Amino acid sequence: MSKYSIGIDLGGTKVLTAIVNKETGEVVSYEKKKTKKDKGTEKLIQKIINSIYIAIEQAQMSIEDISEIGIGAAGQIDRKNGIILNAPNIECENLNIKSILEKEFNKAVYVGNDVEIATIGEMYFGAGKKNKDFVCIFVGTGIGSGIVQDGRLRYGATGTAGEIGHIMVDLGGRPCGCGACGCLEAYASRLAIEKRITGALKKGRQSDIVNYLEENKPIKTSMIKKALDNNDELVIQILNEAAEYLASGLASVINFYNPEMIILGGGLMDAIDYFYEHTIRIAKIKSLPVPAQYIEFKKAQLGDFSGVVGAALLANYRNSLKN
Repeated sequence: MSKYSIGIDLGGTKVLTAIVNKETGEVVSYEKKKTKKDKGTEKLIQKIINSIYIAIEQAQMSIEDISEIGIGAAGQIDRKNGIILNAPNIECENLNIKSILEKEFNKAVYVGNDVEIATIGEMYFGAGKKNKDFVCIFVGTGIGSGIVQDGRLRYGATGTAGEIGHIMVDLGGRPCGCGACGCLEAYASRLAIEKRITGALKKGRQSDIVNYLEENKPIKTSMIKKALDNNDELVIQILNEAAEYLASGLASVINFYNPEMIILGGGLMDAIDYFYEHTIRIAKIKSLPVPAQYIEFKKAQLGDFSGVVGAALLANYRNSLKN
C-alpha cells in the first residue's frame, strides 16, 4: 500500500487538492482552483478532476502511486455512501462525488465534511497531536467545528454535530445562508465581516481599506490586515464586533461542553493575531470562571493545509475505528 494519498478540500471559494505523505503529513504537491457557485455542478466536478491530474503531475507521480482519495466538502455529507447532500456555499445537492471519482481514477474515495477533515489533519499532525479532547473551530466563509473526544470525532445522532456557526446569537437577527436568522455565522465569519465592511463603505464611511480593494473582487484577509496595521477605525470596529459575537459562541462551547482545548483556524485567525487574541480574551471573560481558567487555546498549525492533510488521512482514521 502506497504511503501517498490525495486530499481534497472543497470549500465555498476554492478547491485545494494535494498529494500528501500519510506517514509524515508532508504536502508533496498541491493545486488550488477558485470555485463559484453559479458555474454549475458539472464544471465543479471537472475542476476537481483536473486539479487531481495537475497535483499528480506536479509531484512527478502517476495514479498508481496513490493509495486512495479523500475529500471534504462544506456542507451536509452522507459519509457511508460518499454523497454531498447539501452544500449551500457551492449550490450542490445530492452529488455522489465518491462514485464519480472512483469511476474516473479507479481508487477508493472517502468523503467527509470540510471541518471534519481539517480536524483530522490537526489531530494527526497539527495543534491537536498530543491531545485527545478538544474542539477545532474554523472561521472562514462560514464557521464550523469538529469535536474530538477520547481521540475520536463525535458526529452526533444525525452526523451534524459541531455546527457552531448555526447557534443563535441574536434572536431574529441577520439572515443566515442556512435559512434561519441570528446565527453566529452571519456575524463572525469572514464573509460576514466582508459584508459589514462593504456595507459601511457604501454608506460613506471612510476607511484605509479602499486603497487595497480590487475592482469586482472580494475583500481579502490580507486587505483587512493591512488596514488594521494602519489602525483603521472602521476595520477595528467591525473586527471588534465580530470578535464579541465569536467569543459568545466560544463561551457557549466552553460552558456547555467543557473541553480541554479549543483550536482556532481559518484565514482570519491565522493571519490576524489581534482578532485571535481579542476573541480569546473576551471568550474567557464570558465563560464560567472554572472552565475559563482551565481551557487552553491554540491556533491551528497546518494553515491552509489542515483540510487536505486530513482528507488524505480520512481512510486511515476510519480504518482505525474498526480496530
